Amino acid sequence: MAKVVILLGSKTDEEFARPIVERLEEVGVKYEVHVASAHKAPEKLLQVVRAYELEKGVVFVTVAGRSNALSGMVDANTPHPVIACPNLKGEFAPFDVFSSLRMPSGVAPLVVMDPQNAALAALKILSLSEDELAQKVDQLQARFKQA
Repeated sequence: MAKVVILLGSKTDEEFARPIVERLEEVGVKYEVHVASAHKAPEKLLQVVRAYELEKGVVFVTVAGRSNALSGMVDANTPHPVIACPNLKGEFAPFDVFSSLRMPSGVAPLVVMDPQNAALAALKILSLSEDELAQKVDQLQARFKQA
């Protein structure tokens, strides 16, 4: 069964990530939310990521502000797709974005700046192997075209 795992760098990222949860609930996709900082609690983060190692149909969405080590660390430690959705705010946001964009070789999280679009990207990935979900994604996108 398809699942999106939302990883927050801190509790302060919850409000920013709310639209991700809302979009997943709208189409009925299972999700789990965990808080684990790559900087402050790397062991906890790796434990969470490894818990999904053997599962099929998992996409991670990572949400972190400031220096986004979360997305790269998750991507480097999982075979599953990772979508970085950085919570950029404040005067350093134009600089902080580079911690999501520039990754070392072999580390390739996708970057989607808008939380609703990050959820849509996760849904599209999951819909590659689930026909019913693909139909829901098509319907969702059709609504956007009418707006």
